[in-house]
Amino acid sequence: MGNNRSEMWEWAKSLCVGIMLMVIIRTFFLTPIVVDGASMNTTLLDHDRMIVNKLDKPERFDIVVFHATEDEDYIKRVIGLPGDRIEYKNDTLYVNGQAYDEPYLQEQKDNGEGALTLDFKLEDTAVNQTTVPEGQLFVMGDNRRYSKDSRLIGSIPLENVVGTTNIVYWPVNEIKIIKK
Repeated sequence: MGNNRSEMWEWAKSLCVGIMLMVIIRTFFLTPIVVDGASMNTTLLDHDRMIVNKLDKPERFDIVVFHATEDEDYIKRVIGLPGDRIEYKNDTLYVNGQAYDEPYLQEQKDNGEGALTLDFKLEDTAVNQTTVPEGQLFVMGDNRRYSKDSRLIGSIPLENVVGTTNIVYWPVNEIKIIKK
């Protein structure tokens, strides 16, 4: 009888340690998220399941998850960092006057549906400033025509960023690591 109790105690301790590790990992390091909507098509699809890395500092072209509202998180791509001047001309991104290629948009451009990103300057958007404010990010969805992003909601405070994500783990036939 004593041996049974000892064995149960060992199982209980192992279970508690496992639960504590899971809570620590989800709270401070990694957490899952489900893509909701089409704003990141064709890079990410509705209902893709991803891992969010809470440790990485967001860099240009990273995909980030952030608290858009108290109840809702968004997934978008970082286009502008603090102090950047953002402009689109002829479907080309310019950051601080320098043109940038956006290979993650190529599949949509190849479909020949016309310009993905209409011309704008940062001051023409909800940010309404000439540069991305200090401590904030300018983010956009890859599905530019159907994305509620910084053009409409303004720049995102860094403290609202949950983390970066580039690993799709579900559905199984779509498992991939997304490159910048």
